[in-house]
Amino acid sequence: MQWPEPCVFTVDLDAGRMAGPVHRYRKRLCDLQGLYADEAAFAALLAQQGQEVVYEVTDHRPSGEPGDLITGVTRMAPGKVGDEYFMTRGHMHAVADRPELYFGLKGHGLMVMESADGQTRTVEMAPQVVCYVPPLWIHRSVNTGTQDLVMLFCYPADAGQDYGIIERSNGLRTRIVDDGQGGWRIQANPGYAGRSAAQVLMLQGLLRQGGEAQP
Repeated sequence: MQWPEPCVFTVDLDAGRMAGPVHRYRKRLCDLQGLYADEAAFAALLAQQGQEVVYEVTDHRPSGEPGDLITGVTRMAPGKVGDEYFMTRGHMHAVADRPELYFGLKGHGLMVMESADGQTRTVEMAPQVVCYVPPLWIHRSVNTGTQDLVMLFCYPADAGQDYGIIERSNGLRTRIVDDGQGGWRIQANPGYAGRSAAQVLMLQGLLRQGGEAQP
């Protein structure tokens, strides 16, 4: 195949975007129904700020070929629904053996990760902090600060995203909430439904084979 030409991009930290020949999408509060635990608080905030952009992504996708890379910038606004901090939907890669790298540019937040068998890891993100997300780990970012959380990311171009793996478990095992003292704490998700041993084995098998995760 004919590989793309080299490219150079600039990042506008104030806007939280990457400039150049990029793809862009936004998630507004009205797009995030069912993501937060406090449904009444979400409904109240939705009535006031339903069109507010909670997070947006600008990325460069030179191709979808194995061996190529997608690189981009994600920006998340500060805020909470009830006592739960703004967050992304989160995903695992549809091609199970694909990792991802995040580099903090601005603001403070968390990378919340969960393995197929329900192990959890939480990494604090800040400027000049790098987080490696291994294959087969679900991940989502959370803004725990008072300003935009801006991060650069990079992952294999054929990775894809599986958002449904979180929905099928009624969310991740943990939620990130305000601790009432100016910080954050990890709270168990009482509605969490762990994956069965058969589902875990299937995903681990796909990882070894480099296959795609399916519902």
